[in-house]
Amino acid sequence: MKRKYNILITGCGGDIGQSIAKILKGHDMVNTVIGTDINTITPVKFMIDKFFVVSPCSSANYLGDLNKLVIENEIDLIMPCSEVELRFFNRENIYGYLFDKPLIMANKTSMDVGFDKFLTSQFLKDNGMPYPATEILANVKNPVFPLLIKSRNGSGSKSLFILNDQADFEYYQKKFPDFIAQELVGKDNEEFTCGLFRSKTGEIRHITYRRKLIGGFSGYGKVEQDEKIDRVLELVAKKLELSGSINVQLRFSKNGPCIFEINPRFSSTVLFRHMMGFEDVIWSIEEAMNLPLSGWDANLKFREFYKGYNEYVD
Repeated sequence: MKRKYNILITGCGGDIGQSIAKILKGHDMVNTVIGTDINTITPVKFMIDKFFVVSPCSSANYLGDLNKLVIENEIDLIMPCSEVELRFFNRENIYGYLFDKPLIMANKTSMDVGFDKFLTSQFLKDNGMPYPATEILANVKNPVFPLLIKSRNGSGSKSLFILNDQADFEYYQKKFPDFIAQELVGKDNEEFTCGLFRSKTGEIRHITYRRKLIGGFSGYGKVEQDEKIDRVLELVAKKLELSGSINVQLRFSKNGPCIFEINPRFSSTVLFRHMMGFEDVIWSIEEAMNLPLSGWDANLKFREFYKGYNEYVD
């Protein structure tokens, strides 16, 4: 009889955590899905078996709260979903296992590079891949407009601005000197988000969507198959010595596919990918539990996804 696992999803209240909860709930390799977050105002509690509020990872009580839940709920493996927690584990050099339970995260090099957008550009430059010209905002002397600026360590579009004149530049340079300034490359309709998975044995799997942002999220996407993008993704996986699943965002420039972000975590398209057969959450669990990696059909050309909404009443 196939064993089923009790899985703890931490930071599960966000969009990524909710997507992973939907993937796991009812899957034939999952017994119980337990989730944690720092408050109860989240619909994820309707998607999982048990929900608990824990201290934020900035608190000295955080690891103790998790350890207690792991013991009481006989947890088999742990999946951190919030970027804040992933950064915490990376900063504390916690990899592979937590409380002797498998901890599903990308490898350290991927997280070090991906969580620092300036280091991302240096990584791409050092490995001969197209990248947008990037500089610390405080060091910019002669800006070329339009100029994209964003938090060096942030995520998503909340801390991202496009500057169009000198007045804007001077204002934001004083307000956010630690931001990065980045060349704005490509066209809006040529933006791609890519799921990239590499197994412990070095097998690389990837899926690419031409996407449209709606409300800061990937609201629509269409599967694309492009040999130039494929080659860049495979090179990224090898140079990072990737183990696990990450997200790569790029646009086409005159030099080919130009990566502007590497997010060393599951992305907001993780549920769409799963529904199309790119089951990187399940593959990550299989790897963590030393199970054979299940197969997939790479021929997904022309499939599309649309982001919708659900309502819950308690």
